Amino acid sequence: MTQLHRIPRTLLLASAVLLAAGCSGNSSSPNTAPSVLTTGPADAATGVPRNPSISATFSEPMNATTLNTTTFVVMNGATAVPGTVTYIGNTVTFVPTNALAPNTVFTATISTGATDMAGGHLAAAKTWHFTTVATGATGPAAVNLGTAGDYVILSKSGISTTGVTAIVGDIGVSPIAASGITGFALSAPPTTFSTSLLVTGKVWAADYAVPTPANLTAAVLDMQTAYTDAAGRTLPDFTELGAGNITGQTLAPGLYKWGTGVSLSGSGAVTLSGDANSVWIFQIAQNLTVGNDTHVNLTGGALARNVFWQVAGQATLGTTAEFKGIILSKTLISFNTGAQFEGRALAQTAVTLNATAVTQP
Repeated sequence: MTQLHRIPRTLLLASAVLLAAGCSGNSSSPNTAPSVLTTGPADAATGVPRNPSISATFSEPMNATTLNTTTFVVMNGATAVPGTVTYIGNTVTFVPTNALAPNTVFTATISTGATDMAGGHLAAAKTWHFTTVATGATGPAAVNLGTAGDYVILSKSGISTTGVTAIVGDIGVSPIAASGITGFALSAPPTTFSTSLLVTGKVWAADYAVPTPANLTAAVLDMQTAYTDAAGRTLPDFTELGAGNITGQTLAPGLYKWGTGVSLSGSGAVTLSGDANSVWIFQIAQNLTVGNDTHVNLTGGALARNVFWQVAGQATLGTTAEFKGIILSKTLISFNTGAQFEGRALAQTAVTLNATAVTQP
């Protein structure tokens, strides 16, 4: 008779544990509570933009139905901030409905009502704090244009026009000569300046009599300095607003930053709401595209001279668009037929116009 070998009790117990673990179809163990690994913004962060995405990344997949505006709340003191909650991957994100107040401490909390896929709750509520950027009600300091502010249009490589253009203010080109100014039927012979029936002001070029060449060189350098200043401002109030499409928005004074282009499309209007001391700076990493018949409106006493559009690509204003502000463009500024512009077009390449009305602010 064959004798059965005895299996040690400890081995049987170990096998049972391994079998139970292997039969489980759930990656989350009810014995291991989920935790928050990282938050955005980080705890105690300062200078946070006023339109942040507030997020938390978990140690394991979570039950999306337990992540909502009840379990993930953002507070301004005792007041709840309205917003929406989304969950992708292991990260939950809260996006405020409205811009947050400047220079204010906010508290974000994820409660123990959040669970993993096995029903395991957070061991303890996760709370962190952050402070928004300290921009005053009137926005950032204005950009100093220096002597570039003496010109309604200033270009390094030329200014051209077709159609019945009307410009109020001085225009200038440098280092290109007056040959780079086309379509204006300039008066001849020039002295330190020339004139045109299309320009209520003077026309300046780098090959005119002294001191014009030196004055234009200084103005172009000031234009480039102003561009660098606007592009280098830090701690934006708003980042990637509207994913680059700001059509229909009403914008408070502040510093706005995009890593993409910005568009204003269709017949919608963008409204800048402030007072005579309010300042807007728009940092645009690619092109600025203003659609046909699109308007930029100023309300509350806001002034075009205090609005700065820093554009790393080219700026294009569509047919019959109405635009306001100082355009500091790294490349081309193009105005299509019937566009109306109150501001200054300061381009590091060319400016082209087509039956355009340009008025200095």
